[in-house]
Amino acid sequence: MAQAAQAAQVNAFDPTSSQIQVEHDRKRRQFVIRLNGSHDRAVLLYEYVGKKTVDLQHTEVPDAYRGRGIAKHLAKAAMDFVVEEDLKAHLTCWYIQKYVKENPQPQYFEHIYQ
Repeated sequence: MAQAAQAAQVNAFDPTSSQIQVEHDRKRRQFVIRLNGSHDRAVLLYEYVGKKTVDLQHTEVPDAYRGRGIAKHLAKAAMDFVVEEDLKAHLTCWYIQKYVKENPQPQYFEHIYQ
């Protein structure tokens, strides 16, 4: 039965689905999407560089999952976190820079160091 459940998880992965769950691991300072069960993971890493300032440093999606819009979910979660926590963000990661440019939300721009 466990194998069937695991197979269902693998086959159910759909990056366009609203069921993608981004986990925020505050201790490790990363946002994570578990892919293919729990074996593969897409991650967005950040660091606090001041009391109310974060550096969104790096986004990584495994090669087999690239081009499916997965990083977009990580970027949105990270930017929403910055806004909700009223932080300022440095966008070191090129993908986050691209995401913000393609999704020009006023609340994002208020929280980005230009």
